[in-house]
Parts: sequence; structure tokens; C-alpha cells
Amino acid sequence: MTLAELTEAMHAFVRDKGWYEPGSQRPQTLRNLAISLSLEAAEVLEHFQWRDAAPGEVEDRAALASELADVALYLLQIASLSGIDLEQAILDKLRLNYGRTWDK
Repeated sequence: MTLAELTEAMHAFVRDKGWYEPGSQRPQTLRNLAISLSLEAAEVLEHFQWRDAAPGEVEDRAALASELADVALYLLQIASLSGIDLEQAILDKLRLNYGRTWDK
């Protein structure tokens, strides 16, 4: 599935729940979505709090996958509602990062 298809699936879900409707208890404003993205990203951190996991070492892979999916869904929604082509933004950022250097 492409990012465009995932984005449409996300919009279909949000529409089905009525969250794009005026007066929704979960208004899908960019502000609310950015807050939700940050909260979900913090929930990813909880999987590693108080322990140093080795690469690939995850205590509850299904729970972590669920949190990562939440982050991705909010990211797709923010990009879409902002009119940002996320695929192109990622490619642009990678291209920019290839020219950067970090301490070794």
C-alpha cells in the first residue's frame, strides 16, 4: 500500500467516525492533531523507559507496533490536511541530510 492509499484509508476512517463533522467532540484541527502526534510519540517512548534495549530488542512488539501506527496515522493526517506531499518531503529531507555531517 502506498502513502497515498494509507492516507485515503485514514481519511475514510476519520470520516466514518464523524470527526471531520462540525461540532465533533474530536475536531481534527492541525493544532489538535499535532498535540495528538506528540502524545502518541511519547507513548512510543514508554516502551523504552527505564531500560536500554539492544537493537531489535522489544518487550511487547505488538504494543509498540500499535503506537507506531498511531504516530504514522497522525503524521499522514497532518501532512494531508496541510497540503504537504509527505513522500516528497521525506525524499527532500533525505537529500538534504546526505549533504550534512554529524560528529562521529
